[in-house]
Amino acid sequence: MRERIEVNPNIHFGKPCVAGTRITLQSVLELIREGLTFNEIRRDYYPDLQPEDIRACIQYAIDLVTSEDIHITATV
Repeated sequence: MRERIEVNPNIHFGKPCVAGTRITLQSVLELIREGLTFNEIRRDYYPDLQPEDIRACIQYAIDLVTSEDIHITATV
């Protein structure tokens, strides 16, 4: 699934995009946040995307959060 997302410094300043497109992962995730279904995203915004592309955007975001180091400082 990772091959469906690419980072190219020459496209959108290196933001992750769906491979072979200029569609940013952020754009897809924002549509999901707004409650759009995969079918609505494809029909109304990005007809060239496949459901697997949208799933790959979600998985990429999950992978980022999973690998994130969290540093908690104690407060008194």
